[in-house]
Amino acid sequence: MKRSRFTEEQIIGILKEQEAVQRTADVCRRYGVSKGTFYKWEAKYGGLEVSEAMRLKKMLVETMLDKAMLKDVASKK
Repeated sequence: MKRSRFTEEQIIGILKEQEAVQRTADVCRRYGVSKGTFYKWEAKYGGLEVSEAMRLKKMLVETMLDKAMLKDVASKK
């Protein structure tokens, strides 16, 4: 999977900028993304604040670490 040029925080900022009465086409042109990409971001991150995205990312990392620890313990038995 190709890594995005933008972080989740930047994506949320771009979405907020568009919500502030800017046209979608103008925002897409300014950041060099397609309308399709913009609408995918909107579906995934629409309505989120930066703090919420950070919290969700932290929860995901913690869950992944817990899973890795459980696998490690199970393999030692």
